[in-house]
Amino acid sequence: MKRRQFLQKTGISVGALSVSSSFFPQNILKPMNTKPKPVAVATWNFQNATKKAGSMLENGFSALDAVEQGVMVEEANLKNTTVGDGGAPDRDGNVTLDACIMSPDGDAGAVVYLKEIAHPIQVARKVMEDTPHVMLAGEGALQFAIQQGFKKKNLLTESSEKAWKEWLEHKEYRPIINIENHDTIGMLCVDDKGDIAGACTTSGLSYKVNGRVGDSPIIGAGLFLDNEIGGAVGTGMGEAIMKSVGSFLIVELMRQGMSPQDACKEAVMRTVRKAPNHKDFQIAYVALNKAGEIGSYCIHKGFSYAKFHEGISSDNLSPSYLDS
Repeated sequence: MKRRQFLQKTGISVGALSVSSSFFPQNILKPMNTKPKPVAVATWNFQNATKKAGSMLENGFSALDAVEQGVMVEEANLKNTTVGDGGAPDRDGNVTLDACIMSPDGDAGAVVYLKEIAHPIQVARKVMEDTPHVMLAGEGALQFAIQQGFKKKNLLTESSEKAWKEWLEHKEYRPIINIENHDTIGMLCVDDKGDIAGACTTSGLSYKVNGRVGDSPIIGAGLFLDNEIGGAVGTGMGEAIMKSVGSFLIVELMRQGMSPQDACKEAVMRTVRKAPNHKDFQIAYVALNKAGEIGSYCIHKGFSYAKFHEGISSDNLSPSYLDS
C-alpha cells in the first residue's frame, strides 16, 4: 500500500503529520547566542590542566586546541594513575587507554582499548580529523596511531606495577567511592569566539576485566556538546553513566531551558531512581552552557572540579550532592 493510500485509509491527513512550532518550548527552537568570556572547566581537582587550557584560551587559541592540550597535562602526569601514562592496569597487567574529543561543529573522534600510546586524546583527534570514522579500537587504534607518527611506549610504571601485584594478592574488585581507581578527566572549554569543545580521557577502572571500556570515550555518555547549547562531561562509575547516556541527557535538558546545575542534578537523579545500589558508587557531572554558566552535581560528597576564568584559577570546587 502506498503511503498516501495508507494515510487516506486510516483517516490521517498529510497536514496532520505537521506539528506546529508552538508545540515545542521556544527555547528549544532558538539557539543561545550569548558569547561568554573564555572559560575552561574540568572534572576533579586538575587545576594544572585547566590553567593550561585557560591560558591558551586567553592567548587566542581555539577551544578545540585548548581542551586537547589541557587534558594532555594529566595524560603525562605519572602521579595520576587514572589517566594516560602511568595509569593503573587491568587485572591482567595491561594499561589500556580510552579517550574522545568533540569539536564545535559537532564532529567527534574516539579511541578505546589503546595500548602503548601516552596521549590517546591526540589519537582521538586524528581519528576525528583524518578518517571518516568516529571510533577506533584495540589493535586497529594502535596501528592507526603508529601510522600517524605516534611512538610506542611502555605505560606501566614501576609504582603502578607494584600496586597491581599487591592487588593480585587479594583481588578485591570493588570500586571505592571518590578514590582514584575509577576516575578520569573530562574538560569543556569556551573560546573567545563563543565556541565550545570538549575532551575526555582515562585509563579506566583499575584492575578492570581485560577488554572493559567505560563511559569516557563514548560520545553522549562521558562527553557530549552542542555548540548552540552547551556541553557536559561525566566521571565516576562509567557503567552507570553509560546506562543513562548522561552527558547527552544534560545537554538536551539545557536545550529545554534547564540551567546547567538543574540539568546535572536531574541526570544524577535519573540514575538514583533506577539504581537501588546507588549508595555504593559515585557519578558526577559538570556542565557548561553558551552563556558561560557552570553547573555540577554528584551522588556523594567528595567530588570536586576546577575552572579557569578571566585569569583566575579556581580548584577544589565542591558541587551539590545527594549523598543519601
